[in-house]
Amino acid sequence: MMHHHVLNYAKSVALAGFLVLGVASAADAQKKYDPGATDTEIKVGNIMPYSGPLSAYATIGKTEAAYFKKLNEEGGINGRKINFISYDDGYNPAKTVEQARKLVEDDEVLLIFNSLGTPGNTAIQKYMNAKKVPQLFVSTGAAKWNDPKNFPWTMGWQPNYQVEARIYAAYILKNLPGKTIGILYQNDDFGKDYVIGMHDGLGDQASKLIVIEASYDTTSPTVDSQIVQIRSANPDILINISTPKFAAQSIKKAGELKWKPIHFLTNVSVSVGSVMKPAGYENAQDILSAAYLKDPKDPQWKNDPGLKEWRTFMTKWYPEGDQEDAATVFAYGIAKGLEQVLRQCGDDLTRANVIKQAANLNFEIGIYLPGTKIKTSPTDYAPLEQLQMMRFKGESWELFGPLMSGEKS
Repeated sequence: MMHHHVLNYAKSVALAGFLVLGVASAADAQKKYDPGATDTEIKVGNIMPYSGPLSAYATIGKTEAAYFKKLNEEGGINGRKINFISYDDGYNPAKTVEQARKLVEDDEVLLIFNSLGTPGNTAIQKYMNAKKVPQLFVSTGAAKWNDPKNFPWTMGWQPNYQVEARIYAAYILKNLPGKTIGILYQNDDFGKDYVIGMHDGLGDQASKLIVIEASYDTTSPTVDSQIVQIRSANPDILINISTPKFAAQSIKKAGELKWKPIHFLTNVSVSVGSVMKPAGYENAQDILSAAYLKDPKDPQWKNDPGLKEWRTFMTKWYPEGDQEDAATVFAYGIAKGLEQVLRQCGDDLTRANVIKQAANLNFEIGIYLPGTKIKTSPTDYAPLEQLQMMRFKGESWELFGPLMSGEKS
């Protein structure tokens, strides 16, 4: 009996020892750092097309820089300042590779955040995963960023292009049955993803309904000849999968030709300031698209708290930014996304914990349409998957219909 008691006593002492150890290692574990993180700063790398054909998007990088500056002035995140290092790649994948290497190997950033463009992110994806450095919340809606099995260090943010295309296909089958379709698309992963999504969503109707697909390269000066070519096939519907500069050109060209198809425009090109205005409002009437952001020009959000907060931020921290350009709203939301991830990391600022927290999100940001959740899991790397249809009227977009999910059924 006595013997038994001693054994128990020894066990509990040993256990107590473990507990002490546990507490000690928890205290040590409070601060864990990988390159790019210290007691005072977090180095965040970024790559943007500040020059070149897609420089309309430069404002995204500038908005983010302003947001982190604001955060820093307010004391940073868990007491650490964000050191935001942003480089230009001119939307050239070879340059993207060079800048990513510089950020990881020379600047030693903790992560690369929101680098823009499908071709550039494709070019660095294997490198980032081999190096085990988060390629987080990339600014491209390619479907392949949601592939945690093969690329656990890469994650998208916006609803992906296939999700969006499936929503258009569903809309067409329901509301425009039997109408023929012509597709203009950018000849890269961005354009091809939409085409895949359209074919996917239309199912066995695709071969019957799609009468022409014409592509263009980002190096082309214009898409005028493609619009003429599509028009000659005379589809009822034009699916316009182009980036802002080419979207504006194509809308303008259709107007000059007095051609009025039912016109769907990708969400990446819905900016009133950089697309609709230069295209000419008269040419842009009744164009259809889908949204997940609150449009700053939409009068229904005039007193919306989320957009009020964004306006206050813009006025103070990025006064030269265009408050009619939805790209600044987009950037504000994604910067808040990174803030949330880093707050969740606490003092464990390892690259593994950054990606772990990014894959464990469930929250809302006030600049997205009501009901929209930012949600991820270790097997689902798609933070946003809901959109609502909208139509261009006068000088702004009008939302209609329900919030639709484009998740693959």
